[in-house]
Amino acid sequence: MVEICALASGSNGNCYYIGNSRDAVLIDAGVSCKQVLSRMAGAGLDARKVRGIFVSHEHSDHVRGVRVLGNKLRVPVWFTQATWMAAGEPNRPERVEFFTPDKPVSIGSFTIYPFLKNHDAAEPCSFRVEHDGWQIGVFTDMGHACSNVISNLKLCHAMFLETNYDEQMLWDGPYPYPLKRRVASDVGHLSNLQAFELLRDHSGPELLHVFLSHLSGENNRPDLAEACFQSLTSRFNVRVASRETFSEVCVLR
Repeated sequence: MVEICALASGSNGNCYYIGNSRDAVLIDAGVSCKQVLSRMAGAGLDARKVRGIFVSHEHSDHVRGVRVLGNKLRVPVWFTQATWMAAGEPNRPERVEFFTPDKPVSIGSFTIYPFLKNHDAAEPCSFRVEHDGWQIGVFTDMGHACSNVISNLKLCHAMFLETNYDEQMLWDGPYPYPLKRRVASDVGHLSNLQAFELLRDHSGPELLHVFLSHLSGENNRPDLAEACFQSLTSRFNVRVASRETFSEVCVLR
């Protein structure tokens, strides 16, 4: 059995829970420690099971709460060396461990497979987490789905997949033009359409659940993201992860 939950998912903060009856890991903590613990309690998840926090990259919507949360839970926070350096002193917890892309890490009863992705950060990584044959992916913050993403995505039974922006909303919206270009670049974010095409063409036969994740508050809406994936809902369950609170707990058994 594996439980997964988006505790926070959006350009305003990200934190993803993957756990079982004994252990759990968090991917990122881009909201405050108080918010993470409150949302875990609201979702019926036991924070005492958390064995570690893995950081995908140094942007504030992924590291804002890692120092306080890691210290509060007394668990290691895992960085790459380059992300650790880029994160800076305010985001450095007391207990730190380092991982290397493409080298799996065993923690509790989970194995975490980190791999590099395309994003404008020092050493950005996404993750595939395995327990008892179940494979869960956290695939956000990438401007282009490289071969690393595709090969890991094909293995997944469930995933959090970035659908950051609707293309028309982005180009017609309030962002200054340089920021629009950055978002839409190969080191920015995935649009609804890009994520749809990625899943349509590369999802594996055992995929069951997809959480549309990391939506922009200015450049996307849940209804637009859902509508883009409508033709795939006969193949797997699709739902939108909330920007404002925890999403429903999904149980794989």
